[in-house]
Amino acid sequence: MFDFSEELKKLPDKPGVYIMHDDTDEIIYVGKAVNLKNRVRQYFQNSKNKHPKVAAMVSHIAYFEYIVTDSEMEALLLECNLIKEHRPKYNVMLKDDKTYPYIKVTTNEPFPRIFITRNYVKDKNRYFGPITDATAAKETVDLINKLFPIRKCRKSLPRDTGKERPCLNYHIGQCLAPCDNLVTQEEYGRIVDEAVAVLEGKYDYIINYLECLMYAASEEMDFEKAAVYRDRIAGIKKIMEKQKISNTGVGDSDVIAFSRAMDEALVQVFFVRGSKLSGREHFLINAPDYIDRSGIMTQFVKQFYSGTAYIPRELILEEELLPEEEPAIIELLESMRGSKVTITVPKKGEKHKMVELAARNAAITFERIGERIKKEQNRTIGALEEIKDALGLDKIPARIESYDISNTQGFESVASMIVFENGKAKNSDYRKFKIKTVVGANDFASMQEVITRRLSHYIKEKDEAGSFARLPDMIFVDGGKTQITAALNAMDEVGIHIPVCGMVKDDRHRTRGLLYNDEEIELKTNSEGFKLVTRIQDEVHRFAIEYHKKLRSDKQVHSVLDDIEGIGPKRRKALMRQFGDIKSIKNAEVEDLLEAEGMTIKSAESVYAFFHREE
Repeated sequence: MFDFSEELKKLPDKPGVYIMHDDTDEIIYVGKAVNLKNRVRQYFQNSKNKHPKVAAMVSHIAYFEYIVTDSEMEALLLECNLIKEHRPKYNVMLKDDKTYPYIKVTTNEPFPRIFITRNYVKDKNRYFGPITDATAAKETVDLINKLFPIRKCRKSLPRDTGKERPCLNYHIGQCLAPCDNLVTQEEYGRIVDEAVAVLEGKYDYIINYLECLMYAASEEMDFEKAAVYRDRIAGIKKIMEKQKISNTGVGDSDVIAFSRAMDEALVQVFFVRGSKLSGREHFLINAPDYIDRSGIMTQFVKQFYSGTAYIPRELILEEELLPEEEPAIIELLESMRGSKVTITVPKKGEKHKMVELAARNAAITFERIGERIKKEQNRTIGALEEIKDALGLDKIPARIESYDISNTQGFESVASMIVFENGKAKNSDYRKFKIKTVVGANDFASMQEVITRRLSHYIKEKDEAGSFARLPDMIFVDGGKTQITAALNAMDEVGIHIPVCGMVKDDRHRTRGLLYNDEEIELKTNSEGFKLVTRIQDEVHRFAIEYHKKLRSDKQVHSVLDDIEGIGPKRRKALMRQFGDIKSIKNAEVEDLLEAEGMTIKSAESVYAFFHREE
């Protein structure tokens, strides 16, 4: 039993991260503290001013643990990582986990390349981004590569110079073939500089420069070269038209504002690069109402910028950061950027106008997707509420595990386990079982074996954070009383008891309702609860059938091909790759069989003889 009073006394006067667990060992909250002793004690002090949801969270804490760090900045990083990994119920959480493309210019190479990457590394190369529209980034790079004859290959130059003839790009005028010494490094560098100027948004400068070159080529009667410059100018103007970016009067910065309603918030980020709005993106976060606007902004900035590769020179925010957290956040941002980072909350001027624009966009976007959010909540959490009420449960079954048995007249009996958390399928927790102790078509014994094995895994792994280390709130079995009894017997054997519910079907094999405590519970067929039960039943059945089909297929391949003299696993795979199925192998002539990798005349004749021995 966790002794709170004793453990609170042991807390150190040092910075670190504290982790709150509930009675199922689930992490429900992660926090950072400059002083662990002072911060953690606050949760367990009697206070009339404590927000009801904070009090609710505290009431679910079964025990806590902590990790001491050397500095507040280390604690900040650790907190962000733990929140992303465990997604605690009571934390403000960024729901979108996106990585953005960058346009990379390999300026550390003698003959640079230009391409798209999602990995931002602090090296000697140039990066442009992040770019929120991946399609626009690809179109820009494609156009740059068409306009400027820059190499696309990955050859290491000058090491690989002259080893191969120039590729097709050289012959169609889209590369100057530095791989074959057909262009000097200086001349190639000038072309790369032109392309970089376009990426930097210096359109007027580069257009004027190219116009001068075009007119000079025309005066020298070199109309072919003049046409090349003309086409580059037209292409650059096309890029300008497609981007449609406007001058903001704000430098290299991110502008952040948000709109909130109930326990949700939508954060709008404008990416400003070179005083021009280069893109925008919105992010949904869960934002409990006991966290104020400064708290939401603080949590977003911490989580978003701890996971992004590019840190701008300035963050322009709608709300102040929490004063106790701001120094550590600035220290983190500056360490990631490698130079000074400014955080501004403007009250007037161009920056304030940009914040207002971001806030309006956040409100409009939130209103637009609000109905979708509400519908999603109804089909997930709302559906679980309906199931809870129908079954008379004390709390919603947030984690449901469902099981089904599949076999064909006792052949290759298998079981599937699927998991739904908060009304959504959690595919990473799906598991397959091959029945080991049951012979023949005995679904009762098979179900009992599977539940026993699953709960036994929990006993072994609960202290090791293994894949079976968390118990469900409820178990659904595909079937009626027989399957429920099998599950209950397994629980009695292991000594762990979890509510079990049967999913029963009608005469047409469609979901009819639930069987719980020997009583059939009917749900309205148009209710979200009924639809969720149907999704669970269909999914567990699909997962079991797919696994069973795979085993039958593997067994069929073994029973036919592996019984042929001279055909081992390698030749069996080669035959299947070559012909696709057993029927095609059976119909193949010896000459055809020899086309499969590793086949000899003797092995091909053996296969042919095996399939034609009765003819």
